[in-house]
Amino acid sequence: ATCGHGCKYGECVGPNKCKCFPGFTGKTCNQDLNECGLKPRPCEHRCMNTHGSYKCYCLNGYMLMPDGTCASSRTCAMVNCQYGCEEVKGQVQCLCPSGGLQLGPNGRTCIDIDECSSGKALCSYNRRCVNTFGSFYCKCQPGYELKYTSGRYNCVDVNECVTNTHRCNLHAECLNTQGSFQCKCKQGYRGSGFDCA
Repeated sequence: ATCGHGCKYGECVGPNKCKCFPGFTGKTCNQDLNECGLKPRPCEHRCMNTHGSYKCYCLNGYMLMPDGTCASSRTCAMVNCQYGCEEVKGQVQCLCPSGGLQLGPNGRTCIDIDECSSGKALCSYNRRCVNTFGSFYCKCQPGYELKYTSGRYNCVDVNECVTNTHRCNLHAECLNTQGSFQCKCKQGYRGSGFDCA
């Protein structure tokens, strides 16, 4: 099986045919699937789409159950939580639908944790961290692209000289480097490689 365009979040199962991992869609599995738009809806009350997944939360006055349903709670209604709550030993505590969110100073609303600036997110050397509301993901650094090689996903160098995405002068040679490229004027020409005379 060969997929010329690659399968970003999936695997190649036939000639240019991708089988997407759960939470992703598209011809090359490069699009996040919005599970919140599916029928039947995965959550009873409110649904928050995340990169490759989703989170359920309840309207005020309801508690989130493990199966995504919401159960009425008289005490939760009095606390006025943004994303529903839970009762532990008679104490009512507001909940946030993701580990990337934390309760704000008022104890009722949830605020985003920027995992990228806090150092909680670890991305490999050729990936950069992108913060999202309630989460984050690791994106390939410029000059690299995500490819499925040796049974796993890796950010591999884009050869700008082969893909013709360089900006070298007509009278210059393109030299590929890790994550970038260089331009060198051909013999008989002088300049930066972008301009040769």
